[in-house]
Amino acid sequence: QVQLVESGGGSVQAAGSLRLSCAASGYPLRTYSMGWFRQAPGKEREGVACIDSDGHTSYADSVKGRFTISRDNAKNTLYLQMNSLKPEDSAMYYCAASTLSSFCTRSQYNYNYWGPGTQVTVSS
Repeated sequence: QVQLVESGGGSVQAAGSLRLSCAASGYPLRTYSMGWFRQAPGKEREGVACIDSDGHTSYADSVKGRFTISRDNAKNTLYLQMNSLKPEDSAMYYCAASTLSSFCTRSQYNYNYWGPGTQVTVSS
């Protein structure tokens, strides 16, 4: 049974930083692609970043240069380092894993396992 649990969310002022973590259990994280998504109230879920089994990454234009996705295979943990945060980054952030494909994609339909989410709030 694949389980994902996010942590590291919270409240921060604009220009601040947060690092989100996603602990995976039930399967080796390195095998498949992983992604971070976010959803603000009244908005669609957005693919923020993804990383595939070879370490290739992809980012949404809105976070390029500010966010970094990474993976620690030994700890079976996925990370999202978020710098220069803006109020528009406020959302529930979700970790997702795909056992359907090893390719990096920011489409939510490619992922079949999801964590419960962690809230990020950025104040101006």
